Amino acid sequence: MQRYLVLMFLTFLAPTAMAGKRAGVTMPEGITVDGKAMVLNGMGIRKATIFNIKVYVAGLYVENRSRSADELIRSEQVKRFDVVLLRDADRDDILDAWRKGLKQNGADMAKLKTRFDLFAGWVTDFEERDTISLLYVPDHGLTVTLKGKVKGTIGGADFASALFAIWLGPDPVDDDLKDALLGK
Repeated sequence: MQRYLVLMFLTFLAPTAMAGKRAGVTMPEGITVDGKAMVLNGMGIRKATIFNIKVYVAGLYVENRSRSADELIRSEQVKRFDVVLLRDADRDDILDAWRKGLKQNGADMAKLKTRFDLFAGWVTDFEERDTISLLYVPDHGLTVTLKGKVKGTIGGADFASALFAIWLGPDPVDDDLKDALLGK
């Protein structure tokens, strides 16, 4: 009986253990940020167009794993969204996609405009294997790191929630990616 329980436990963990690698990109199962231990909630590939072109690999780190998108968007826990580009990407295309994602998920663009404009000012063209990292720390804000360089921090849980909703909201940029980030 004990052997059976161990086997069941290992079978349950197997999908989680394999979640750290997609399209040649590896992300650790756990990280420490701001003294907080975080786990990889999920990892997936953003595909675009009717041809399902692989654009980037994304991973979502959180303090407390969850399969609830709404809980993850609104939770006041440290969370980090990491992206590794699989192809070159034009700055304007990225910003247009993010603006569209914000609007589709109900963001109050008038309220977010000044902060989004600051954020947009940091964004440049990206090349294959460049990185984007969005780190939210409660009562501190959203720290934006592009290509390994910290660009700055934008205050407001509402801004961070609106950005996370691009991928986790009711109308995400990619349904399969959303499911993967939720660990499904």
